[in-house]
Amino acid sequence: MAENMKPVALLLLMLNLCMYIILAIIGGWAVNISIDRGFIIGPGLRLPAHFHPIFTPIGNWATGFFVVFSLLAGVVGIASGIVGFTHIRHWNHHSLQPAAVTGLFAWALTILAMGLACQEISFDRRNAKLGTMEAFTIVLTATQLFYVLAIHSGSRGPVPVERPHAVS
Repeated sequence: MAENMKPVALLLLMLNLCMYIILAIIGGWAVNISIDRGFIIGPGLRLPAHFHPIFTPIGNWATGFFVVFSLLAGVVGIASGIVGFTHIRHWNHHSLQPAAVTGLFAWALTILAMGLACQEISFDRRNAKLGTMEAFTIVLTATQLFYVLAIHSGSRGPVPVERPHAVS
């Protein structure tokens, strides 16, 4: 059973890695737009009445938080993919723990970003690229969970412990 899950885990890993790269690219684009078109406050000017600490001129009030957490999820997901390739290559207990931890951490950040994506969808007014980013985030929530379950189901029980023999 353990060797049967290896191709499934590899397929999910490659799919997730590609989607996390796209998520990070679109998130970087949105942050760049926010920096370029954001508020410019001079020494004699006051903040606008409805100033948002994470202001994004594209989208709505949830967009700033969504972009930040999607960018974090994308970067951690890429790191999870790199560690995951090491685990797929070795496929043993020693490589399972780092792959599982980074995979779960990427999944947790993706769930957080998905919640913000749902909030952003409920506010309506948004950019087409943000709609793509929302779709990738929602799909990644499911596929990253399946990847983590696939690498866990490929384990073969407890790790054998080697105990040194005492010399008398």
